[in-house]
Amino acid sequence: MSTLKLANANPGRKLFSSKVATTVVWVITVLWTVPTFGLFASSFRNKQDIFLSGWWHIFTNPHLTLSNYHAVIFGSSSSTLSDGVLPYLMNSIVITIPAVIFPVVIATMAAYCLAWVKFRGSDALFFFIFCLQIVPIQMSLVPLLQLFTGGAHIGSFTIIPKLGIAGHFAGIWLPHTMFALPLAIYLLHNFIASLPRDLMEAAYVDGANHFKVFRQIVLPLSVPAIAAFAIFQFLWVWNDLLVALTFASGTEEVAPINVKLASLVGQWGSGWETLTAGAFVTIAIPLIVFFSLQRFFVRGLLAGSVK
Repeated sequence: MSTLKLANANPGRKLFSSKVATTVVWVITVLWTVPTFGLFASSFRNKQDIFLSGWWHIFTNPHLTLSNYHAVIFGSSSSTLSDGVLPYLMNSIVITIPAVIFPVVIATMAAYCLAWVKFRGSDALFFFIFCLQIVPIQMSLVPLLQLFTGGAHIGSFTIIPKLGIAGHFAGIWLPHTMFALPLAIYLLHNFIASLPRDLMEAAYVDGANHFKVFRQIVLPLSVPAIAAFAIFQFLWVWNDLLVALTFASGTEEVAPINVKLASLVGQWGSGWETLTAGAFVTIAIPLIVFFSLQRFFVRGLLAGSVK
């Protein structure tokens, strides 16, 4: 009886759980997937077929080849990508892993401190960190690059010396870490603050200090929230082009794979066959990361939303 009253009181719930809603979701999913499938199909077509016909001709005239992937991975003298993307793929891995670990570690400790180690001005500090999210990344790139290359000075007095890290991996790790911290602290703070107060107080009564509580209680319980943010941060850094172009300073030794793939069209204007294959090479590692952590993803997204 109560279930029937609930259904009658909420007709929208009945509508969105109907077969019509399911059909709409499937249609949207298919339409969303079509461009990606077209890119995937084009990656197996040769250059001539790509320029002469659309990707859907793969069903009527399936001339497939793996030469595009061979050229992308190992390089080819006949391709605009003569040296392959393996060095740049390794650069992306070297850039992304520390750029995920650093903000996660710092933000987790900061979130615990702001949530459970109360001090004067802690709430104001938390709101200030939250407001830093409104600062556009594009406005901070050039000043930050000037700081790395020339330092900060007032007249002849040096406030911050020249760091000299532009064109090195550290010059890319640091901006990604700085840009990620406000959102990471906000998300993790909401989750850590929602942990049971009785559990925390019992640990303090038993003589545990903050470090022990953080290591043995907070970290194990915060795995879903940490994993959810780690997925987002990994995808943001892996797919980034703007920060890499700015702080790599044109140095190919630290350039990620996105910079190299962008040059296929930006520099040469004719590398569509290798660009499509290279796009799916870059997709492989994020897919592995996402499916490895997907069981934490939904729980992490909802973490802290209900206290």
